[in-house]
Amino acid sequence: MVDKAPQSFWRRWSGEIGGACGDLGTLLPHTLAAIVVVGLAPAGVLLGFGVFLIAAGAFYALPIAVQPMKAVSAVMLTSGLGPGEIAATGLILGAILLVLGASGAIGRLARIVPQSVTAGLQLGLGLSMGLLGLRLMAEMPWLGVLVLAAIFVLLRIPHCPAALVALLLAIGVGQVAGSGEALPALAIGLHLPAIVVPTWEEFRRATEIAVLPQLALTLTNAVFVTAALARDLFPERASRARERNLALTTGFANLALAPFGALPMCHGAGGLQAQARFGARSGAAPILLGAALLALGLLFAPAAAGILAAVPAAAVGALLIFAGTDLAVSKRLFDARPACWPVIGLTAGVSLVADPVIGLAAGWSVELLQCPLARLARRFARRRTP
Repeated sequence: MVDKAPQSFWRRWSGEIGGACGDLGTLLPHTLAAIVVVGLAPAGVLLGFGVFLIAAGAFYALPIAVQPMKAVSAVMLTSGLGPGEIAATGLILGAILLVLGASGAIGRLARIVPQSVTAGLQLGLGLSMGLLGLRLMAEMPWLGVLVLAAIFVLLRIPHCPAALVALLLAIGVGQVAGSGEALPALAIGLHLPAIVVPTWEEFRRATEIAVLPQLALTLTNAVFVTAALARDLFPERASRARERNLALTTGFANLALAPFGALPMCHGAGGLQAQARFGARSGAAPILLGAALLALGLLFAPAAAGILAAVPAAAVGALLIFAGTDLAVSKRLFDARPACWPVIGLTAGVSLVADPVIGLAAGWSVELLQCPLARLARRFARRRTP
């Protein structure tokens, strides 16, 4: 009897601990870029992710991910958005998503998106994650292959937090080989984020160059595909993870946290798949990750960038390859009728080459054209029948 309690505890939590590390492939690069390249305060960025992750895990009771908004991150790096403009972007997007969710418009829009288009978006997103993983592994191929092999083996060990063990292995090997960033010295202290109040000019510029590109991407990946994937992975427990709630929680989080220096954030299908792939089955995984990021930002802010940079990019790439493969090769893809394959393939291809918004438009257009064409074909066949 004495041994059963610890064993059951580890069996319960090992998957959640491993799953908590599953989405670092998306989180780390964008967070590091925001702190190191753009110069955002680590306390505000990490506070935002920490609070939103904890809230999402508690509300959904599923490994619903929280990710940086990728289009905003790209504009931030290429167009030189400052802290005020980044905060303005989060506030505007938060207000729009809150209105879409509260009015029910997001649910009505989700119901008219064809399932074949959603499957294509999921396939395209998974392929893009895998390609990004390969590019990151190419920075240090030998370490990437080592971590990839380690994950493959560790996933076959019962109750092993494969992602966490693989990342620790990568950090250790990188430090010994001298090929990774040196770990910084730690000094504990309370570091509260500063309040950011955007000006009207910052609101105007944010709307022009950041809000519109991100909004459509958030609706596709963070709302529609995430809700569909949650139903696939957790059919009996995904009632809360519907489109309306995903829009509402994203809206609330950005409105509340943007003034504290947080990056604009959303949910993400790739993050959900990644956490589930490495063992997460409940909201404990995002809560664990959120608590770690919150502690890092509030207590060790000066060393935060160095700690995050100590994880080799090649190891991050290995995580992305596993999660991307699972997302692309999904049950939704195999269950699709042959008649849906052209739409799925077109949506995925365009999403991969361009972006998910254009992929959504292309797939939806073909899907709408198929109905009248099918009716014409049936009518022509009836005329030819003697």
